[in-house]
Amino acid sequence: MDTEHEDSLLTRVAEALRGHGLTVAVDRVYESPPDRRGLTWLRIGRWSGRYEYAAAAWQRLSRATVGATVAQLRHPRDAGAPPVLLVTEHVTPPLAELLRGHEQQFADAAGNAYLDTGGLFVYVTGRKPQPKRLAVKEVRRFTTSRLKVLFALICTPELVAAPYRLIAAAAGVALGSVSTVLAGLQRDGLLLRTEGRRCLCADKRLLDDWAHGYALGLRGKTLSGRYVAPHFAEWRNWRLNPEQARWGGEPAAKLLGCDLSPSVLTLYGDRLPARLVTREALAAAGPVAYENLLELRRPFWGPSLCTGERHATVATPLVYADLLATGNRLCVDAAENVYDTYLARRFPSR
Repeated sequence: MDTEHEDSLLTRVAEALRGHGLTVAVDRVYESPPDRRGLTWLRIGRWSGRYEYAAAAWQRLSRATVGATVAQLRHPRDAGAPPVLLVTEHVTPPLAELLRGHEQQFADAAGNAYLDTGGLFVYVTGRKPQPKRLAVKEVRRFTTSRLKVLFALICTPELVAAPYRLIAAAAGVALGSVSTVLAGLQRDGLLLRTEGRRCLCADKRLLDDWAHGYALGLRGKTLSGRYVAPHFAEWRNWRLNPEQARWGGEPAAKLLGCDLSPSVLTLYGDRLPARLVTREALAAAGPVAYENLLELRRPFWGPSLCTGERHATVATPLVYADLLATGNRLCVDAAENVYDTYLARRFPSR
């Protein structure tokens, strides 16, 4: 979100909070990178108490992006730093419950809020927003080509210095789109050129930004089928050929060592192997089937991309993003476990 839109959002959120009988002061401090953002403090008062928050402005929030949002706001902070307040356009009642379950405080421009610190407690939901179009800049950030190219670079960071044709092949995009995507990444400070060589700014913010964009703009396009699996509990015994299908989401997290019992099975593959369908008696699921559910998702990367650190799973950044996209607290905790174990060294929190 650019500074102009962020300032407008903060002004409207502050005014909405004042409508609850609170006093609100907004202070902005502009600093140089490393995180490429300014700092915003909200000082909220009620009666004799005064409470300080570090505001994090988010333009768009959905169930699919709650996990990625919460993960990004959980960056390590200095001891004694104020809690982070998620500031956004609108939080629906179901999203409010999810955020409260994650203990993530928020306030939106419609007057919905969850504040719980010290002697202050406010919880308001159900207020409807004014109609507002999504900013063009926000839409462009999450184009399909950008998400695919960025995924290829996240899986193989050294690929960023390769010729465009190799990047296009790994990402599964048209050759002509690579230069546009890389120029956009450079403009956004995610890609640097040093001595004529491209270098990816690989940190946790980049990983979380991609996970957020993936949930928002690409993940919904990957779902190709839903099936009822009578032998759901025995999924670890299913015989899979990794050339045909790999585990993602919750089962992948389990295979990567997380203490998580899958509620949904996720497989990435072009189609379910006929032998697997017959052997496991898989049947097409109706629109309201929630138990013993298997989701088949299409791979969105090119065949030349090496995507699985573990033979039976997709790449760990995708496992991380799929877990965050559920919005479920246990899955978000598992995502953080995947990050700490497999991704923190490559994508450090700064």
